[in-house]
Amino acid sequence: MRIVVLAGGIGGARFLVGVRAYAREVGAEVTAVVNVGDDASMHGLRICPDLDSVMYTLGNGADPERGWGRVGETWTVKGELAAYGAEPTWFGLGDKDIATHLVRSTMLTAGYPLSAVTEALCDRWQPGVRLLPASDDRLETHAVVQLDGEQKAIHFQEWWVRHRGELPTERFVFVGAESAKPAPGVLDALAAADVVLVAPSNPVVSIAPILAVPGLREAVAAASAPVIGFSPIIGGAPVRGMADKCLAIVGAECTAAGVGRLYGPDLLDGWLVDTTDEGADVPGVEVRAIPLWMTDERATAAMVGAAMELDLAASRPPAPKRGQP
Repeated sequence: MRIVVLAGGIGGARFLVGVRAYAREVGAEVTAVVNVGDDASMHGLRICPDLDSVMYTLGNGADPERGWGRVGETWTVKGELAAYGAEPTWFGLGDKDIATHLVRSTMLTAGYPLSAVTEALCDRWQPGVRLLPASDDRLETHAVVQLDGEQKAIHFQEWWVRHRGELPTERFVFVGAESAKPAPGVLDALAAADVVLVAPSNPVVSIAPILAVPGLREAVAAASAPVIGFSPIIGGAPVRGMADKCLAIVGAECTAAGVGRLYGPDLLDGWLVDTTDEGADVPGVEVRAIPLWMTDERATAAMVGAAMELDLAASRPPAPKRGQP
């Protein structure tokens, strides 16, 4: 069995721990297509927060309390940068984390694509799944905001980390998406998949940037494998993060049904919601209510198992879904 997961953020990283556990039980292969919209360059280094969160989490190197960065991190370089007044002061890089960014930046400068760099970094961490960036090309999520009386586009990291998502925001844009291409291996993985899972990640800034890569959403929508998503909203609130603020900006309801409808039947075959949201309706999509709290690896693996049962219950016809641009 071949499982492909679209994922981003801490929620996506934790979900993949359960996917890996399920895959080991049934002898499946897992490929994770990971969001690159959060990627940014700071202090001369290329930072890939979502790829690193997944890599560290699956490699048992993530800080379990913060949910991001390295466990046992130190902050000497951050303190020295602050002493120089080096910008940005609002984004902190830990000493261990900087080593990852140094290796990545050196390889990128030498001409290696991000997918090859990610593979090299994973040689150390042995995540147990294949990690692929959605694209090797520059694709960054920016927020169009009102700042100092003007309309400006700022990087999502600045909107999220520095301003805590409090700036009046008109929309999100995926800079570079129009010319980006799926990273090598992404389209092949989708074509060969037995099931495609959409992780309970932020639908607006973790999953949407993946689907914004030209040809990628169409490949998911046309896949012969069933596409099954997991709601990141439980009882009308995000499990973590600020998905509620992001959903409001794009005019979507902060409900399990609202996110399912945002993805729509052109993308999804099945949609799993928490038992709290039983009765949620997504027209054209099979909806099932199960426990969705990722309390531990076993509970998350059980979620994946439920998705496989939904696959059997759905009895998806062989004809591909209609693509959606």
